Amino acid sequence: MMEEEIRNIDSIINHWRESSEQNYASMQNLIKTKEYSWALFLGHLVIEKLLKALYVKRLQKHPVFSHDLLRLAKKIDVELPVGYEEWLDEITTFNLNARYDGYKQNFQMLCTIDFSNEWISKIERLRQWLINQL
Repeated sequence: MMEEEIRNIDSIINHWRESSEQNYASMQNLIKTKEYSWALFLGHLVIEKLLKALYVKRLQKHPVFSHDLLRLAKKIDVELPVGYEEWLDEITTFNLNARYDGYKQNFQMLCTIDFSNEWISKIERLRQWLINQL
């Protein structure tokens, strides 16, 4: 979708927020069933959708088509807390690693309980920070 001005800003922001919340609930369920690679994949979507909501709020345009979280944050020109750039970069890899067969097996092996808990915690911190920006 091209960057174009939009009129129904609040409804589009709400769409992205609600979709993010649905993904967050699914992420929590996947954690309970120890499906960590898919939980982290959904964690990526949680953050992506909140960034897109913030994009719409700040720029009053449809967000660019991208799954690259850091790219989205830079387009918004949001001032990220220390460390969040690196987190966004790493979380972006969860999208590809969980989705494509070539990466899946290695990613699943990487997703130990400790690794997953660390990144779920970071996703939750980013999520709350982004919600506060909205």
